[in-house]
Amino acid sequence: MIPSEAVLLVVDDNEDNRYTLTRRLKREGYTNLTTANDGREALELLRSKKFDLLLLDIMMPEMNGYEVLEHLKADAELRHLPVIMISAVGEVDSVVRCIELGAEDYLPKPFDATLLRARVGASLEKKALRDEVRDWNKKLEARVQDQVAQLGRLGRLKTFFSPQLAESIVNGGGEDLLKTHRREVVVVFLDLRGFTAFTDSAEPEEVMAVLGEYHRVMGQLILSHEGTLEHFAGDGILIFFNDPIQLEKPIENAITMALEMQQHFAPLRAAWKKRGFDLDLGIGIAQGYATLGAVGFEGRWEYACIGSVANLASRLCSEAKGGEILINQKTLSRIEDAVEAEPLGKVALKGIAQPVETFKITALKS
Repeated sequence: MIPSEAVLLVVDDNEDNRYTLTRRLKREGYTNLTTANDGREALELLRSKKFDLLLLDIMMPEMNGYEVLEHLKADAELRHLPVIMISAVGEVDSVVRCIELGAEDYLPKPFDATLLRARVGASLEKKALRDEVRDWNKKLEARVQDQVAQLGRLGRLKTFFSPQLAESIVNGGGEDLLKTHRREVVVVFLDLRGFTAFTDSAEPEEVMAVLGEYHRVMGQLILSHEGTLEHFAGDGILIFFNDPIQLEKPIENAITMALEMQQHFAPLRAAWKKRGFDLDLGIGIAQGYATLGAVGFEGRWEYACIGSVANLASRLCSEAKGGEILINQKTLSRIEDAVEAEPLGKVALKGIAQPVETFKITALKS
């Protein structure tokens, strides 16, 4: 610390000692000096003004140096203030006691200029380092609190949005993604064959258990292939790719996910069959432009994909038999070199005016 910037308090009941010490401190460049006649006056000054160093006499009337030190260490605002004790030559035992009470160092009387310069300078340097560490600790604590808040916010957002979108929002770049916009996406729709008959005959607890197993397996695959879950209603699940996070090859992500879903569904189907539940999985895939953005109300938002492409994927899914993945010709043309597909001809889909040239995806080409 630069001497001229340091604020020092000199406390001694002897006027000659105060004068001698302050004169020598000024010669060393310490110009911002305050003096006190006794311990009580010193404490009043310390509580009204900020000091960088206290030079404190031990033997004083009314309140001695020990008592001042005890008050300082009991005060959360003052306990970090460095204290140099002023002692006579024969007061070594008293100095030791002051050090034990928390004093930084001591200066013997009569004052030696070299020793004064060294001990005052060292005490101020230590204070500057301690202040810097405290500042860093405060900043670190604030950052930790902020990160904990962000993690909490991220956890809440992941309840409603995909992890990619939730992290974008928390990191400060996701608000724009929630605004209504138009983009080309790949939509995948899946639901269970035989689910309506199953719910009519099964107990509600059995339905909930089946849905839990189904959602858990499908959900892990959605996340691993960077899909965005738009919604799931019972057995129906709608996923889209290329928004809000843009992907290099969204159609490949979608088809790879769909094939893995059929593969991972097989053990579920077999286990349910043993329990008397006849269920299977159909999937539809379509690519096209859609309007996307947040819909809902304060406290409950969903990220929606609206457009004919979502309707087409849903209709293809409805047409798919158990174990099938259906795709329209336009979407297949984007990836036909990478997949094996069987033509099904033109298929009339509910709600779509013209029959749709439809194919069944069977595998990825090696």
